[in-house]
Amino acid sequence: MIGIVLVSHSLRLAEGLSELLAQIGSRSVPIVIAAGTADGRLGTNPDRVAEALAEADQGDGAVIIPDLGSAVLSVKVALEGADPARAVVVDAPFVEGAVAAAVIAASGGDLAAVAAAAREARGVAKL
Repeated sequence: MIGIVLVSHSLRLAEGLSELLAQIGSRSVPIVIAAGTADGRLGTNPDRVAEALAEADQGDGAVIIPDLGSAVLSVKVALEGADPARAVVVDAPFVEGAVAAAVIAASGGDLAAVAAAAREARGVAKL
């Protein structure tokens, strides 16, 4: 199964999203949070992203969804030397992308399908 890594500046934001994903039926999907700093402030950390990726990838790979710009930088540092066939960073809206990714992962989608679902969430209008 494809795992999902939520990279956020805010631990509370990532925890809330993880809770939402669990309640919409994706409890079987490995969802791992890399959020906040060790001392509880807002921020991201490349080492924590790398740890989360290792935890989320249980054999089939993982999709990484960052929330904002500098989270993307942390992800890029964490992915240096990583196998691109096992880890995909996705430019997607944080909540909608994670929901779409989790639904497809829970239904058995492969890495490309889960990443594509997250990306497609960018184009879905709310109204």
